[in-house]
Amino acid sequence: MIPIRDNIPTDHFPVVTAVIIAINVLVFLFLQGPSLSGDQVRTKPVVEYGAIPYRVTHPDKECDLVRVQDATGAISEQVVCEGTRDYRAAEQQGALVNIDEAPWFVTLLSSMFMHGGWLHIAFNMLFLWIFGNNIEDSMGRARFAVFYLLGGLAAVLAQVAVDTNSTVPTVGASGAIAAVLGGYMLLYPRARILTVVFLFFFFTFIEIPGLVMLGIWLLLQFLPAVGQLATPDVAGGGGVAYFAHIGGFLFGLAAIHLFARRRSARYDQPRYPVY
Repeated sequence: MIPIRDNIPTDHFPVVTAVIIAINVLVFLFLQGPSLSGDQVRTKPVVEYGAIPYRVTHPDKECDLVRVQDATGAISEQVVCEGTRDYRAAEQQGALVNIDEAPWFVTLLSSMFMHGGWLHIAFNMLFLWIFGNNIEDSMGRARFAVFYLLGGLAAVLAQVAVDTNSTVPTVGASGAIAAVLGGYMLLYPRARILTVVFLFFFFTFIEIPGLVMLGIWLLLQFLPAVGQLATPDVAGGGGVAYFAHIGGFLFGLAAIHLFARRRSARYDQPRYPVY
C-alpha cells in the first residue's frame, strides 16, 4: 500500500515538515553521494554519521572500515569496532580503513537525516509530507520540531536496546516518521487516506481509514521484528530496523496528546474537502 494523500486540509503551510524534507534530500545528495545508476550510497559517510549500536553502548570505542574480498574477487567494506575480534584481526593484517567518525551522541541525531538508497528516502519523504503536515498543524512549528526529534531519538534507542553489540549503522528518518504516524493514528483515526493498493500485476486506488491503514503498517513492522528476535542476527536481518519503527510509533502514541494543542475543526464535520 502506498498513500497518496489524506482528506484533512491544513490551516497553515507546514514549514517545519518542508524544511525537514529539504535537509534529508540535501544530506542524501551531497553528503552520502548516491549512485545514479543504482540504489547504493557511499559507505564512509554512513559509518561516520550513522548510529552504530555498539558505539552507543561502548562510548569509549571507535569503529573503522575493513575491506573484505569474497570468493568471486569482489571487494566490499564492513564495519569493525574496537574491542572485537574482527577489529583486532583487521588491525594485525593492516586492513583497516580509518574514518573520521562524529561523536556517538551526535550520530543519534545525524542518523535520522540519512538514508540507505533512493527508494528509502522517496517513501520516507512521501509519508512525512502526507502525515507530518497535519501533525505540525496540530502542534505548531516549534513543538513539532521537538516532537519529531524526540521520536527519532526514541526510535534509535529502541533499536540499540534490542541489539546492543550490532556494528551495523542505523540510518533513516523512518523512526521519527513512525512517531508522526503514531500521533496521527490517535489524532485522526477516521481520516480517509487515498491509497494505491497492488494486487499481483494490477493496482487500484481506494480510500482507507487512517486507523486501518496505520494499524496494518504497524502489523507489518511487528511481524518481521518478532522474526528477527527468533534469529541469531537479531536486529540487522533484512537491513530494516523494525524495532526503530516500533519504538518511534510507540513514542508517537504516548506523546501526541502532550504536544498537540488542537485538532482540525474540519475533521469533525460530516464532510470536508480532499486537498
